[in-house]
Amino acid sequence: MFETIRNSEGEKIDYTFHAGEKGAKVMVVLGHGVTGNKDRPFVVALAEALSHDGIPTLRVSFSGNGDSEGRFEDSTISKEVKDLGSVFDALDGWNILYVGHSMGGAVGVLRTSQDNRIVGLVSLAGMVHTDAFSQREFSDVTPDKGFMWDEPACPLSQVFIDDTSAIGTVVTRAPSIKVPWLLVHGTADDVVPLQDSLDIFERANDPKQLVQIEGADHVFSTHTPKMVKVVHEWVRGQIGRT
Repeated sequence: MFETIRNSEGEKIDYTFHAGEKGAKVMVVLGHGVTGNKDRPFVVALAEALSHDGIPTLRVSFSGNGDSEGRFEDSTISKEVKDLGSVFDALDGWNILYVGHSMGGAVGVLRTSQDNRIVGLVSLAGMVHTDAFSQREFSDVTPDKGFMWDEPACPLSQVFIDDTSAIGTVVTRAPSIKVPWLLVHGTADDVVPLQDSLDIFERANDPKQLVQIEGADHVFSTHTPKMVKVVHEWVRGQIGRT
């Protein structure tokens, strides 16, 4: 459909396209969280549900993740914001509805606050206070020597720590977002606390909606059908499908 997608550094961005109805005007783009990729089961489940309903959907792995080119050590929020812009460039002519999970949620807030190609935003367990996240999860890990959550494939880099610290929080970007916004967060999330979504929701413009899924963890392990239903119905409403 749009062949190879490369970021501003020339790195190939791996993606999977799920076709929708002919003549559709809105493309849903799904972005993952830190240490994730486009093939996380709940991301695939959401894409398949949307596509089955005729809504074209694109799952992407940011550079350095999954089968995309680049080094994981170079993966930062700021770089992924640029990656997302490159993906949108390849989708020339489409209106974009972006769905971002965890760190991909922070990426979505930053991109949406500056990119008018986005007509709707969904934050799934979205990271808001980026510096607090790094301090909470990785304060006992030495950057450039240790690993995120003891995963050898996910080395913790000083570049990542510096980027989350420099951003600090994306809560201040909320007033700049002028498109409809859905936030979905599990009450049992022990990676990105529900309070992150509560904090940014308070600053967000209307129309906005926050859905708390009782008992759901960070990746909606046993609550994927509920999450998919909530997002699917909201997306349908945004693109005029009833």
